[in-house]
Amino acid sequence: MSGDYDLKKHPFLVLLLSCTLAASCNGQQGAQHRWSLFAKAGRDTTAVKVSADSVASKTLLRFPDTTYASVEALQWFVEVKDTTDDGLLKYLEDPYEALCGGCQKILCDNFQDAPGPDSSASGHKSVFTGIFTFRGNQRRDMPLTGRISGTPSEISYEWIFTTASDTTCTPYGVWYGGAGWTGQPVYVHWSDSAAASFRAISPALTRNFAEREIIAGSLCGDIYFLNYETGMASREAIYSGNIIKGSVSLDPCLPNLYVGHGVQKPGSDIFGNITIDLEHHCITTAFGCDHAAWRNWGAYDGCAVVAGGYLFRTGENGTLYKYRRQKGSLHTISKLRYKERGASSAAGIESSLAVCRNYGYFSDNRGNILCVNLDTMVPVWRYDNHDDTDATPVIEETGGRPYLYTCSELDKLGNEGDIFFVKLDGLTGEPVWTLPLPCRAAINGEKRFEGGMFATPLPGRGDCKDLIYINICDHNPSLAGFVASVDRSSGQILWQTRLKHYSWSSPLAFCNEEGRMYLCVADCAGNIYLMDAKSGQIIFSKRFGNNFEASGIAVDDCIVIPSRGNQIIKLRVK
Repeated sequence: MSGDYDLKKHPFLVLLLSCTLAASCNGQQGAQHRWSLFAKAGRDTTAVKVSADSVASKTLLRFPDTTYASVEALQWFVEVKDTTDDGLLKYLEDPYEALCGGCQKILCDNFQDAPGPDSSASGHKSVFTGIFTFRGNQRRDMPLTGRISGTPSEISYEWIFTTASDTTCTPYGVWYGGAGWTGQPVYVHWSDSAAASFRAISPALTRNFAEREIIAGSLCGDIYFLNYETGMASREAIYSGNIIKGSVSLDPCLPNLYVGHGVQKPGSDIFGNITIDLEHHCITTAFGCDHAAWRNWGAYDGCAVVAGGYLFRTGENGTLYKYRRQKGSLHTISKLRYKERGASSAAGIESSLAVCRNYGYFSDNRGNILCVNLDTMVPVWRYDNHDDTDATPVIEETGGRPYLYTCSELDKLGNEGDIFFVKLDGLTGEPVWTLPLPCRAAINGEKRFEGGMFATPLPGRGDCKDLIYINICDHNPSLAGFVASVDRSSGQILWQTRLKHYSWSSPLAFCNEEGRMYLCVADCAGNIYLMDAKSGQIIFSKRFGNNFEASGIAVDDCIVIPSRGNQIIKLRVK
């Protein structure tokens, strides 16, 4: 089947259902296992008609079950692996918002018996908080903003953790340790009860284990667990079996950690993605090479995300995967395979999936930007962004309508030309505006450094809420780049500040008590810049690491960011 989903074979997909889940956590005491499942939520079987201009309310409505003509440029196929599961998202809310935003309500189908501190606002139980996936939530807009007092003037070291360094020679070189692109760690603040559960069950905790943890994958293949306050190992490292380039993802409702391999080491048994059971501190499921995929490459640089009770993951084999989650395991529900009509193979997907309600968005290395109905896994629209587009898109929802921001690279179209930063209508795929940016590739010996955007854009906060920030590798001069602020409505650049070196690391926001926003950007020469987000003025810069390809996280007035080589670094903005 190509480009046509046979509903006669799957009648459960004929209707799109409206349902929401506002699952609270009861506080039963003395439960041995803190991550048991809720009973399956009931469904509203009434079909819902959703207009393109519907306004968001407390009850979220599904976006339309529509396929636009732009999808005809693709050959696609939905492979259903489990016909006993209807595949419909159980809820449309973002479960990560409860972890990193002000809301204390857990919007997921787990943690029924996990006690935690009461929320004075809602009465629901909050089991833990933190930054659990790349850029913090389904929209990938980094909602957890750093908090500072007054006007910051400098950045200083708090601690440095040294990773292992792997000197194995692979077909793609030697990777050593630390972290590369995208390499963002996760941060979790466990509740007292969840921490007690780990102490009772996990065999790998060290004496440095504490409620606040950093979890990070490394190019050496290890996954590290660090005490947030001290930088000491809080658990024993877990070896994944291969080089990790992307960002790890912590389930918002289960003690599962999801990790994707980036490069295969000679002789490794599994090259794909793995699930780690954090209670028992072991790898419990592993998906290796998908031999039916339309591209023969088993890497997963994209970061997994939970939506509607399922886990979704993009693969560099040109496939979008949908899994049912259980404690310590995943079960494949369906797969979307696609390629351009006439192409001999699929494009690789290095971006992470961004999600708004029942729509998911991603891009690939041939410039395709896709919107997919996550209920059915059927493409909704396709936009041609001209060239390789690896940066994870960011979603903004305004008046109940989603909008998408992303930008291309200069890769397949030559060594000099325009890249395109675009704002797209998330319902139709039509461009709201297009911002062409001239750049070029840099040639250094036999190595080619592509131009364009690799970092995920950052929507502004506070006094900069109408702006969005991008860092671009324009290589003018060679190996240089710039940061720019762009008006979200018009697509106009308001300021542009040059860096000493190009940057692949996604920018971070810090706001003070008056709502004034400051920007932190790291570059590929190890420099970190503190900037006034309103004017673009550099307040402070210093070289702190070797090469910051990885994206960092902002927690309170601190940054945690890995560097290529062998370091994970915590810094304080003050």
